[in-house]
Amino acid sequence: MKSSLLPTVILALAALASGAAMAAAPVKTAGGMLVNTSGMTLYTFDNDVAGSGKSACNGPCAGLWPPVMAEADAKPEGDMSIVTRDDGTKQWAYKGKPVYLYKSDMKVGDMTGDNFKNVWHVIKP
Repeated sequence: MKSSLLPTVILALAALASGAAMAAAPVKTAGGMLVNTSGMTLYTFDNDVAGSGKSACNGPCAGLWPPVMAEADAKPEGDMSIVTRDDGTKQWAYKGKPVYLYKSDMKVGDMTGDNFKNVWHVIKP
C-alpha cells in the first residue's frame, strides 16, 4: 500500500515545482538587452506611465505589440513587477513599465521595433 502512494507524492511535488517555475519572470539579459526565455527582444512603450499599474497598449495595439503575460500566481522579483491589463489579465513590467514583444521580430536578436515611432524602446538593463 505504501509503494502505491510514492508515485502520487512524486507527481504532486513535480506539479508544484513546475508551477513555481512558471510563476517566475520569463526574462533574462542577452546582448545588453532584456529578452524573453526564447531570446526574443523586449520593449517598453513611452505612453505607459511607470508605476501606474496599467498598460496603455490594448486592443489592436496589443496585436502588434504582444504583452509579456504573467501567470495569475506570479510574484514580483527584482526590477520585475506585475500590472493588471484592462481585461483583468496580468502582465510583467520592468521598473514599473509594462513589457512587450514586437510582432515583426521574427528571430532571436531581431530588434526591429526599437524606436518605432519614437515611442517603443528596447529594454537595456
